[in-house]
Amino acid sequence: MIVYYTDGSCEPNPGKGGYSVIRDMKPAILGGEVETTNIRMEGLAIIAALKDSNNLHCEIYTDSEFWINVITKWSISWEANGWKKKGGVIKNLDIVQEVCPLYRNSKATLVWVRGHNDDPGNELADEWANKARLGHKLD
Repeated sequence: MIVYYTDGSCEPNPGKGGYSVIRDMKPAILGGEVETTNIRMEGLAIIAALKDSNNLHCEIYTDSEFWINVITKWSISWEANGWKKKGGVIKNLDIVQEVCPLYRNSKATLVWVRGHNDDPGNELADEWANKARLGHKLD
């Protein structure tokens, strides 16, 4: 089974951002945007891991409870209601509409991990998300 850790970084927030995907405890994917938010970077990291998994069984560890809830709970009713929610506009709808079908058609399990709590995979993902934000590339 493939094990991923994902994380996003943005400074300031909103501002320049980066994300990382760690596969089997090695940096695998980096990305970013010039004008973005931390939430967007977290979502794009999960998308990148799902695409990288190529429909193989995997676990994706993330410290974003927000995205786990969006993907596994909230989006189901939003989609049933024509991508609308009672509280107003769905932020980052472009990412929501991309990540949800990817996840639903995958063999992935999303696992929440507390951020900045000495989990080696999460710490590595955080380190590389910050490097991505600063423009670092993988060799």
